[in-house]
Amino acid sequence: MILTVTLNTALDLTYRVPALTPHATHRVTQVIERPGGKGLNVARVLAALGHETVATGFAGGATGAMLKDLLAATPVRDELVPTAGPTRRTVAVVDTSTGDTTQLNEPGPAITPAEWAGFRTRFTELLDGARAVALCGSLPPGIHVGAYAELIRLARAAAVPVLLDTSGEPLRRGIAARPDLVKPNADELAQLTGSREPHRATRDARRRGAHAVVSSLGPEGLLAATPEGLWRAAPPAAVRGNPTGAGDSAVAGLLSGLVDEAPWPDRLTRAVALSAATVLSPVAGEYDPSAYEELLPRVKVTEEPGSP
Repeated sequence: MILTVTLNTALDLTYRVPALTPHATHRVTQVIERPGGKGLNVARVLAALGHETVATGFAGGATGAMLKDLLAATPVRDELVPTAGPTRRTVAVVDTSTGDTTQLNEPGPAITPAEWAGFRTRFTELLDGARAVALCGSLPPGIHVGAYAELIRLARAAAVPVLLDTSGEPLRRGIAARPDLVKPNADELAQLTGSREPHRATRDARRRGAHAVVSSLGPEGLLAATPEGLWRAAPPAAVRGNPTGAGDSAVAGLLSGLVDEAPWPDRLTRAVALSAATVLSPVAGEYDPSAYEELLPRVKVTEEPGSP
């Protein structure tokens, strides 16, 4: 099975309005609720691809109970650890006239030392039988910035490949713990390395400790620095739509390829096709299966010159 970790889960609410206008009252035409947070998004896509998937992290309060009820309706196995504080909500307001999305994210509950210790114990237990683990998203209040580095060391001790997808100081600390793969976007990569030149920044990030680095370049696809070489993967054409969850779908594609022991070009092809199919989906954060199948053979992967 594949284990995903979402320390700062969320109840995702999407409101669709005809047009978003500042200082105005809006009539909402559609409301969508779903379990959210980056790791849960990854788990949902992996399950849709046919992988046995387990989701852990924290959930608490009334919103946490709603999240767990929604998660129960999916193929993802729920191993969320309870907290006294309530799970946060995230609100996405979609302007249907333009397709633009405005996002409002609450900070999340304060995690106590006892809750963190209980999670570490459950995480260690779940590593037994895991073929890969993904550590995704922001840290809730109360958890130290080296938490992901701590979990990476536990996964490495259990010989479980680990992917890290976070930002800021948790990424900086985590990459030094030598994860198998990190997947920053362009802004996160620039913050980590100080460079906005994609090739230099991706190579620099790998030198900081990660076995491989796959950087997201938005509509231009992915750039991967791996032990086997430097690769670029891009969709066949620019896609327009809602990018919410596209990065999480890319993570799911990379994990799917990892556990299937696919070569790097195939892993990147899955990741780019899933990401583009998520942008094209009418529901924010979900991928369009038919678009994925149509895009898969059309993703362009090239080997870049130079050492990774």
